[in-house]
Amino acid sequence: MKKLIYTLGFVAFLSTLSIAQDTHSANDGHNHGAATTATTAPVSTAEIKFEKMVHDYGEIKQGDNGECVFKFKNVGKEPLIITMCQGSCGCTVPQCPKDPILPGKSGEIKVKYDSNRVGPISKSVSVQSNSKTGTQTLQIKGNISAKPVEEAFPTNSPSQGAPLEKK
Repeated sequence: MKKLIYTLGFVAFLSTLSIAQDTHSANDGHNHGAATTATTAPVSTAEIKFEKMVHDYGEIKQGDNGECVFKFKNVGKEPLIITMCQGSCGCTVPQCPKDPILPGKSGEIKVKYDSNRVGPISKSVSVQSNSKTGTQTLQIKGNISAKPVEEAFPTNSPSQGAPLEKK
């Protein structure tokens, strides 16, 4: 009787193992000894070409216009889709086109820098797209000098002497 119970327990154990093996599929990411075919995303033929990668403001005054434009063209064979534009900090705000840029067509990325900060500028804008080159980095640079301090009080004109009394 004991042999029969042990035999039935052993068979139940083996059947549990075989069921557990059946839930393992060929596409679960494990190597099952068979040759697997790698699926890669198709390579895009869109290609972005910028007129310039760096904008130099030069020397500007505090509070001046901190806007610039980066013009580009889709020189590829597919529509160019810009998926993300991000400045390196909150003082650099890019505006990218939302619609696809057709092959041979142009677009622009507007960048606004907060010019109320005094000192040298060295910031970047990351542009992510379906272009062959992937993410590209645009740069802005320059120097912002403080605007002249205005006097808080008007200057006094020289006195004209004591006021005259009227009689």
